[in-house]
Amino acid sequence: MKVVLFCGGYGMRMRDGTDDMIPKPMQLVGPRPLLWHVMRYYAHYGHKEFILCLGYGGLHIKNFFLTYQESVSNDFVIRDGRVEMLRSDISDWKITFVDTGLESAIGERLRRVREYVADDEHFLANYADVLTDAPLDHMIEKFGASGAAASMMVVPPQSSFHCVDMKPTGEVKEIMPVSRMPLWENGGYFVLSQEIFDLLPPGGDLVADACGTLAGQGRLFGYQHLGFWKPADTFKERAELDAGYQSGARPWMVWEHA
Repeated sequence: MKVVLFCGGYGMRMRDGTDDMIPKPMQLVGPRPLLWHVMRYYAHYGHKEFILCLGYGGLHIKNFFLTYQESVSNDFVIRDGRVEMLRSDISDWKITFVDTGLESAIGERLRRVREYVADDEHFLANYADVLTDAPLDHMIEKFGASGAAASMMVVPPQSSFHCVDMKPTGEVKEIMPVSRMPLWENGGYFVLSQEIFDLLPPGGDLVADACGTLAGQGRLFGYQHLGFWKPADTFKERAELDAGYQSGARPWMVWEHA
């Protein structure tokens, strides 16, 4: 399947001040940007045709791939002054770069790349800022068996805050961590059918408009994942992912454990 990646937002919570021009998908986890890790995950499962929905910082993303160096994360031999790669990451990837607007919402970005997935009954989509070890092949299989028009991966709440159950008088009845509540969050990994485009108004949102409509019709499937899942919305979260990479605790790199 083709993979649509939304990588055009400002990422304000990730930026180190107003002069930080590096877009969130290009923030480093180890020697490679976050976007590369997401793409490598999909490539591991055989999905190697990508459509990048660009916006803010699109030039950084283009330049990264135009000047890509395989030797940064692959073994190689130097012989007679020439570099011979022992492995390769992106040589068999096809990447389409599309400017989808600086201020566009996620749904509008998807609308603007419709022509690039028009021949696919189903395709994959991702926010390009979340890492996971979820079994993608199983996720797709469950979606196909569900008969739904779209699927989103859902995960338990990640917040470290506590919810408080109170009486109208102000008496606290119970305090419970959010993570223990019977709730699920949108995990940002989607399997979509062409029908999704019929539910996206101009300037609309993928989740609130299209997925919300399908949920009301009972035609949205939620793939529940209890394993590793971590966003990189803030510097703290990105730093935690980078620390995990450096220490060898990197479960999202499923291609290393195949």
